[in-house]
Amino acid sequence: MQDVREWSVSLQRYVKRRRDPAVVQALRSATAASIAYVVALHLSPEPAPLTAPLTALLVVQVTLYATLKTGIRRVNSVVAGVLVAIAFSQLVGLTWWSLALVVVAALAVGHLVRVHEFVQEVAISAMLVLGVTTVGSTAWARIVETLIGATVGMVSNLLLPPPVWVDEAGESIEGLARRVRRLMLRLGEEAAGRGTRVERTTERLHEARRLDHDIAEVDADLRQAEDSLRLNPRVREGLLHRVVLRTGLDTLEICTVVLRVLARTFTDLAKQRDPEPLFPPHIGEVVEELLSEVADAVVSFAVLVTTHVSRSAESAEDRLAAELRQAAATRDKLAQLLLEEVQRDARQWQLLGAVLTEVNRMLDELDTEHRSRRLLEELDRHTREQRERLSRLSRLRERVGLPQRRRGNRAPAGRRS
Repeated sequence: MQDVREWSVSLQRYVKRRRDPAVVQALRSATAASIAYVVALHLSPEPAPLTAPLTALLVVQVTLYATLKTGIRRVNSVVAGVLVAIAFSQLVGLTWWSLALVVVAALAVGHLVRVHEFVQEVAISAMLVLGVTTVGSTAWARIVETLIGATVGMVSNLLLPPPVWVDEAGESIEGLARRVRRLMLRLGEEAAGRGTRVERTTERLHEARRLDHDIAEVDADLRQAEDSLRLNPRVREGLLHRVVLRTGLDTLEICTVVLRVLARTFTDLAKQRDPEPLFPPHIGEVVEELLSEVADAVVSFAVLVTTHVSRSAESAEDRLAAELRQAAATRDKLAQLLLEEVQRDARQWQLLGAVLTEVNRMLDELDTEHRSRRLLEELDRHTREQRERLSRLSRLRERVGLPQRRRGNRAPAGRRS
């Protein structure tokens, strides 16, 4: 039995390592570079056509969308650099001042044709072509090799389809939610403590601030997942997946900001009440209970936005709604206790009210109705943007005199309602 468990764990690690972005990128890049070099040996006049595998190596990315985008930009950058070199070779030779002019002109052209991160490639291509004697043949060979490398890099996505990184992005979002939960549980322990330690509350504040770095890492994973969904024939409803994950991360980011403010409130309260506890014992226990319930709701929300199966999503939404109702009831109980405490002792009433306000904000962000409205707003925004792009395309077709597309048989104008 122990051997079976160890074999299962080893298999899971192997599968996860096989789907690692670095491993996938290395395998696909090496394969594309090798194929591009073999093809270039038969089509390029150069004896060692290394530009083709170099282009394929730089073009092939982890996702199909990134590969297409990078391939088009790289081809534009190389072609622009070669044209600049041909133009300068007709006027001047290779000197220090002509090289400087070529670099300046190539960089300017790179910004003009909008190759973005491949602006330097325009200058590199221009210098390499200008530095040889037979400019014409070298320029043609470099363009051919670049086209071969870019084509092989794009076709490799059909032979070696890139994975969809939605599951990895979901794991990152759930990991962030669990880190938020752990911090909220620690704050609850501080609230229910018998004594106040300013050092501990300050450390919790630093932990809340470090969550910003975690959000940046999750955002990078989510961007990779969004790119893997674009132009991917294996994915249905890619827009819906992107919107659900993005709005979910936005909600968690807002909760993280509110949690940082809550940790700051606890720190300020500890400084003013030291060595007394943050709250009276009967209030501290309710604060700990409330933070624990909100922390569980944060994790349930993350599970909800990363669940693909509709039946599982319904159960996750029901669980989240139940946890939010329980947290709201505890919130109301805490509000009554804090009101009685302020009436008895008005010291730090601003900070006590701030605790309640920050918890209310988190509950509002996690509310299922708020999430539904946000999803509808994002879907409407994408729909409007798509209509605007189609409208601009239609105006462009009218300007160049192309006929408009007809969508099926339309009824006469008098019959349409």
